[in-house]
Amino acid sequence: MNHDSKPGTQKDTLFEQIREPGSFSFNEEVAAVFPDMIERSVPGYDFCLKTITATAKNRVRPNSQVYDLGCSLGSITMAIRAGVVAAGLVDRNVVIHAVDSSDAMIHRARTHISAFRPLVDIQLHCQDMTQTPIENASLVVLAYTLQFLRPEQRSELIRKIHDGLNPGGALLLIEKTHETDSPMQEFQTELHHEFKRINGYSELEIAQKRQALENVLITETEDEHAQRLVDAGFRHIGLIAKHYNFSTWVAIRD
Repeated sequence: MNHDSKPGTQKDTLFEQIREPGSFSFNEEVAAVFPDMIERSVPGYDFCLKTITATAKNRVRPNSQVYDLGCSLGSITMAIRAGVVAAGLVDRNVVIHAVDSSDAMIHRARTHISAFRPLVDIQLHCQDMTQTPIENASLVVLAYTLQFLRPEQRSELIRKIHDGLNPGGALLLIEKTHETDSPMQEFQTELHHEFKRINGYSELEIAQKRQALENVLITETEDEHAQRLVDAGFRHIGLIAKHYNFSTWVAIRD
């Protein structure tokens, strides 16, 4: 099986050789290989992009704002944009705010997005998402990002998102989770590792990346995420997709 990266993308070989132990960070080294890394590491990623487009088409309204919090290289931003275009909202005063705290990610996202004819106003912000004002929002996407915040910051962010959404507006939350049942968690972990093996990662790469993410990517259970959404004020919450330990919720504000 050929595991070469797609044309125009750089193959992820960051953990191919033995490295000094250290924490994972979204620096230039990671940004350069990120498209290949996420496609080969995250089960259901392409499905989630399609879900984001469909949700944007369904929920975004004229004269409103959309937020992609933790936009990385802009693939999710462009999935939102596709939904806005499909909804016929070009020139209907919709603004997409793409936010990321990594200079390297924002720089590459700007290059990526400018290569397309955006059709929709896309504004990029290099800032901590916890400092981003959420106002007049019809859609907020938090995809694989809440897990990198300190646990004590998460409730405040979700509450801010709820309060910044217009009635009928939606939060799309996609997170890696863990099971409370140890045998089931071990099984899910092995399934995820096998997914990576099938996509060409070696045992060394899998082990080293797992070590690098320890204490950086802090997962929670599905129940913890759902309770946080309830505590923030959401009353309409649904778990709409699950790929191994990667879960997708939609929460709609009254």
